Amino acid sequence: MKTCLVVDDSSVIRKVARRIIEDIGYEVDEAEDGRDAFEKCAKSMPDTIFLDWNMPVMSGIEFLKELRSYVGGETPKVIFCTTENDVGQIAMALKAGANEYMMKPFDRDILEQKFLLLDQK
Repeated sequence: MKTCLVVDDSSVIRKVARRIIEDIGYEVDEAEDGRDAFEKCAKSMPDTIFLDWNMPVMSGIEFLKELRSYVGGETPKVIFCTTENDVGQIAMALKAGANEYMMKPFDRDILEQKFLLLDQK
């Protein structure tokens, strides 16, 4: 079974994303900030990471840069999900190694579509 790590400081977002991602066939784990996510990835690298941008302790962009420089960290596919809609920030996320980018709020259809796109890459 494919695995996904949902990284967001909002427990509500984690719960909603988890439910949708589990429904499309993934085993899901959660992290509430980038540091927690990095520690989980160091123990067991997921196939996909659903990542928030703005979080305490370590932001999503800081996490992504650290992940991509870590041995094995180039493997997971990363979907950045945030309220940030600045084109410069989207470009920064993609340059740092994000595979997809989506805006909050999201719904089931949008999230499922992003996962389908990742599966095709």
